Amino acid sequence: MPVNIEKYVGQSVEIIYEDSKGRFTQRTVAVFSVRGGKVRVLDWGKRAFRTLSASRILGATPVKHHAS
Repeated sequence: MPVNIEKYVGQSVEIIYEDSKGRFTQRTVAVFSVRGGKVRVLDWGKRAFRTLSASRILGATPVKHHAS
């Protein structure tokens, strides 16, 4: 069942993501936009913007706040 990531736009979430090589990662990201199956996020761990494939996001949980 796909994750409805659109409901998290404007929020920080912890996601489980499968990359193109089949590796699973857990990341904390801020979701900026969802368009055409792509999700624009700020990856807090890498401190960089990333574009992720929405179909590869396996789970998402809201984060109350981001600790720096």
